[in-house]
Amino acid sequence: MQTEVLEAVARGVDLGEVGAMLCRRVEGVAAGVICSILLIDEAGIVRPLAGPSLPPAYSAAINGVAIGPCAGSCGTAAWRKEPVIVTDIETDPLWADYKALALPLGLLACWSSPIFDADGKVIATFAFYYDTRRGPTAFEHQLVDTCVHLCALAIEHERVRARNHHLAYFDVLTELPNRAHFNAQLAERTLVGDPFGLLLLDIDHLKLVNDSIGHAAGDALIRTIARRLAACGPDILPFRLGGDEMAMLVIGCADHAALEIAARSVLASVSGMVLVGEQSIDAHVTLGGALYGVDGQDADTICQNADFALYQAKQTHRGNYVGFRPDLRTAMVERISMVRQLDAAMAQGRVIPHYQPIVRLETAEIVGLEALARLVMPDGSVVSAGAFHAALADPRIAYHLTGQMLEQVARDIRGWLDAGIPFQHVGVNVTTGDFMRGDLAERVTTLFGAHQVPLSHVVLEVNESVFMGGSDQAVPRAVEALREQGILVALDDFGTGFASLTHLLSFPVDVIKIDRSFVEKLGSDPSSGVVVRAILDIARRLDMKVIAEGIETTQQVAVLRQFGCLIGQGYLFSRPVPASDATQMLRLFGQKLPLRPRARANA
Repeated sequence: MQTEVLEAVARGVDLGEVGAMLCRRVEGVAAGVICSILLIDEAGIVRPLAGPSLPPAYSAAINGVAIGPCAGSCGTAAWRKEPVIVTDIETDPLWADYKALALPLGLLACWSSPIFDADGKVIATFAFYYDTRRGPTAFEHQLVDTCVHLCALAIEHERVRARNHHLAYFDVLTELPNRAHFNAQLAERTLVGDPFGLLLLDIDHLKLVNDSIGHAAGDALIRTIARRLAACGPDILPFRLGGDEMAMLVIGCADHAALEIAARSVLASVSGMVLVGEQSIDAHVTLGGALYGVDGQDADTICQNADFALYQAKQTHRGNYVGFRPDLRTAMVERISMVRQLDAAMAQGRVIPHYQPIVRLETAEIVGLEALARLVMPDGSVVSAGAFHAALADPRIAYHLTGQMLEQVARDIRGWLDAGIPFQHVGVNVTTGDFMRGDLAERVTTLFGAHQVPLSHVVLEVNESVFMGGSDQAVPRAVEALREQGILVALDDFGTGFASLTHLLSFPVDVIKIDRSFVEKLGSDPSSGVVVRAILDIARRLDMKVIAEGIETTQQVAVLRQFGCLIGQGYLFSRPVPASDATQMLRLFGQKLPLRPRARANA
């Protein structure tokens, strides 16, 4: 019997089957005995495991009974943590509440023994029911000792297996099924072929919570969102894939309208304040979704398309939902292709700066330049940054592109300084990818220092979306560190996106660049004039310089000068040109400054 049970355990036979096998073997050698094995859960509740000779109705009746000082033989044995022998169920007070269940079945006596785990906690009971009023024999004592030992081994083995399974297939932080569980479920459902939808979820601003309040608060936010997802209903199965990304299988979902309804339900369920200690966090998530059958017939395709939708949602509908459309895949494929092209171009030195003059509107003298990345194609044609802008969403590409631009700009500035060519500063655009590594100040200082270029000649142009899109204070802090090094910082394309006039109080910048969308309407749209005049007035009060972008007509220059704007740039003065042409323009139109010693970084 021992060998048979242990082999079954080793083969991974279900615990209930092992228990039933043990009961049958014991009943075969012990006359007049009916065996029962009950599990005792963490709450002290009885859960039948095996009793193959007992009527199912009897096992169902005792399922859920709490152990206690007067709970039959088994419940009392678990409560006392010692064997309990009842030789007459009809008269023993321990069975007062349960004898009506046992006596009609011919169960007249019961002997139950507790089963302990390694920590001494009662985890089950092993019982003999008798069809006569009697107690156990010496042989039965020996038999039960062996059975209790075997049960303890089998139950512990099952608990270890279940624990390992849980660790393998469930996330420790949230208790949601994990990525491995998700992959298994997805593969199974695509194999079956029944309709379902897939939602992917990202938690918005989790980095801000981690950085400002602490990772414990971030974990609390993740746990709360997971708990809210788990309560969305039986047709929405949530999983944690890792970090701030979760997935949901929407069972029975057959069209995009139904998938969007499910997504809206998830958004409504998840949103709301999360209390962490004495602080409240407003929970927000972004969703992307795809539909099995419509958007993909296999697991890889459905996941990829849902990911495309999530990426689009994060770019354009943060805090909302976007369903997959075929054009999203096309755009993503094009972006991947552009990343490869740009990678190759940087490796071959085909990314170069072109320079657009920044002029004094009163005299048209050039006071500075903006460096703009240009891509030289294999056929020799030159394309602007707009053609490869999508590739810059890749932080790695953006980081390396900025590095190459800074290197070439530093080299060109050194040449102008050595030649005594008049100019004040050169602006270089930086992206979110440049701030993610946390070493932008060190990179700028090192690159310009290598060419002995004073940092006072450098203006870093930071787009509004870079300032605000990071959802934390990392970018403003990094910008302030750059300003402390002597670098000027410009807020580019002001007025088009995330920021507002009130944000100027917290943005550590020296220059505001008014977006071309306001400048192009000057003289024809009174509202644009009001906005531009307001920006100029606030900038003066905050001691910030202003540059108007996108100037194309003399009328725009006249209006800007009337408003008190001193500096601008645009096609009216020059398109971006190669460094050689910029050198000639600086020689001819550069603002002549009082003579001073030639600048060196170590002067």
